Amino acid sequence: MSAPLKIPMPLRVPELAPFLGRLLVPRRVGEPWIAVDDIREELATRVIELAGEARGAAAREQRDAVLEALSRRAWLAAWEHAVRRTAERAARALDDGIVRAARRVRMPRREWRRRILSAGERRAIVARLGSGAERFVAALDALAAAAAHAREASVLDKAAHAEWQDALRATARVIEAAWLALEDELALEARRWAPEIDAVASWRPPLWPLLLLWAPIAAALIWLGLVLGGYIAAPLWLAVRLGF
Repeated sequence: MSAPLKIPMPLRVPELAPFLGRLLVPRRVGEPWIAVDDIREELATRVIELAGEARGAAAREQRDAVLEALSRRAWLAAWEHAVRRTAERAARALDDGIVRAARRVRMPRREWRRRILSAGERRAIVARLGSGAERFVAALDALAAAAAHAREASVLDKAAHAEWQDALRATARVIEAAWLALEDELALEARRWAPEIDAVASWRPPLWPLLLLWAPIAAALIWLGLVLGGYIAAPLWLAVRLGF
């Protein structure tokens, strides 16, 4: 008796835009301290584009291409690109704030260049902005597992197909939450660097170079005053010149 023919389950890509929520339409009390709406829109657009690529592959019955278009790797690449762009923009804004404050108080270039963000500090900003994505990463892990089941599903394995669709919807919901967490962390980043910028703005030139320059001159003038006042004897060379 021959084994029954296994017909692969056709994959249907659900509509993801309704699950992106505030990633598509933000609702904020106040605007972020740097412009990020273009990055947010780019991330939402990329998710919708991935779904579109997957639907095109599904129409051609290319199951592997469907799963790859909406794979863990594709979602994570879109997210990490958004985090990096936001971190780079924040770092540039912080550097600009430091430089503006330094120029207002005429801080020497060598001094303020030591205060702009280092490569390590920029990497730390990337890490902090992406730190609220734990649930998103967990959703991606669940999506990868569901995709593995869907890859092997036959027309009789409707549960595996439904699991994959649910995992896609959950990932779309959680990437919205990850973005909102990024915006919250972005606000904290501004407060974290505010003392550094304030310290630059309150910088004043050190007094010791002036003291070092004027102390000998002041001492010489005092000595000359004492000589002219007759409190101390004038050296011969000065007495000759002054006619003492």
